[in-house]
Amino acid sequence: MAQTESKAKLFENEPLERYTSWRVGGIADRLFVPSCLEDLVELLRRLSPDEPVYFIGLGSNLLVRDGGVRGTVVVMHQALKEIRVDGDYIFAEAGVTCGKLAKFSASNSKAGAEFMAGIPGTVGGALSMNAGCYGGVTWDTVYQVLTIDRHGQTHVRNASEFITAYRSVTMPMPEEWFLGAWFKLKAGSPQESAKKIKDLLATRLASQPLNFPSGGSTFRNPKGDFAARLIEECGLKGHQIGGAQVSPKHANFIVNVGECSALDIELLIRHIKAVVLEKQGVTLQQEVKVIGEYA
Repeated sequence: MAQTESKAKLFENEPLERYTSWRVGGIADRLFVPSCLEDLVELLRRLSPDEPVYFIGLGSNLLVRDGGVRGTVVVMHQALKEIRVDGDYIFAEAGVTCGKLAKFSASNSKAGAEFMAGIPGTVGGALSMNAGCYGGVTWDTVYQVLTIDRHGQTHVRNASEFITAYRSVTMPMPEEWFLGAWFKLKAGSPQESAKKIKDLLATRLASQPLNFPSGGSTFRNPKGDFAARLIEECGLKGHQIGGAQVSPKHANFIVNVGECSALDIELLIRHIKAVVLEKQGVTLQQEVKVIGEYA
């Protein structure tokens, strides 16, 4: 491990299972943990142009294959954690958890971000996939974003520069990543927002298998339907391949019940898609992003 004066950390041959919510994944050639934006700028300017780069937050909605990742993985959730009121907006950096954004907004009399408390990730991840739950969608609240490109140059971009859809965001330029965002939220009551967050978290606790490692929702909901309903009607709740299981509590969650590999999870995803297509005539689309190589 090499460590700079700025407290940035660079690991070589680092196991990624400790950085993903599924607790699976192979080794990254290099893993970089910046302590501030300047660290990230320096890294990107130093890397060779053909070096693959991946950004991760809390590692939810991410499956890293057992063969690991060639290139550099940047872990954002230990840095870039500033959150503040900025005029009429709430500004949050990419490493801020979605739950913290929800609670900070509520405590500052801003309504409309309560749903973020149900997203088990960071602001950067929510921006990159247009995460949403309980009727709320990330990009419905975005005014501007701060990004960084492959050359270490930062940009302030308006929300209109991005093409957003259900669980999908198209960047204006390739190899550009989110550093933070300004959220436009309406005036609200801290007490009412706090109650909404409390109720939402209670619903999440009651309906999701939070006692096992998982990647969050595995599949996108088809238009006018729910992936969990389709999977459950196919009799797949509890179905298991190796240490990967379709949660008996929520059919759109695949949980790691022990001794699980990334391949177990990927094979189970394929099996679910095949069975739902055969029995329901619906092609499920993955919400989970898969990176890395097979072992």
